[in-house]
Amino acid sequence: MTADHYAALGLAANASLADIKKAFRQKASFYHPDRNDAPDAAQRFQAVQKAYEVLSDDTARQAYDDNRRRNLLDNPLHTAQEIWQAYSSRILTTTTP
Repeated sequence: MTADHYAALGLAANASLADIKKAFRQKASFYHPDRNDAPDAAQRFQAVQKAYEVLSDDTARQAYDDNRRRNLLDNPLHTAQEIWQAYSSRILTTTTP
């Protein structure tokens, strides 16, 4: 499954840079391995870092958004399944700030 950077930060695709920064600070603080004993905390922390790295850079974000749109057009069923799996696993198994 490919990473959904917006989902990692709990944001919509139209989020502003200020929203991205705020979500990054909150999620990074919550999932930091020194502060969170959950077995997947380090993995989620790395996903949050990567999401911020991509979404806070205008060029990288544009390329990421273009790729998301292309994937949706090329294989809509697979993309919809990935989105649903990411959403349902986040809703059913975790509590976030």
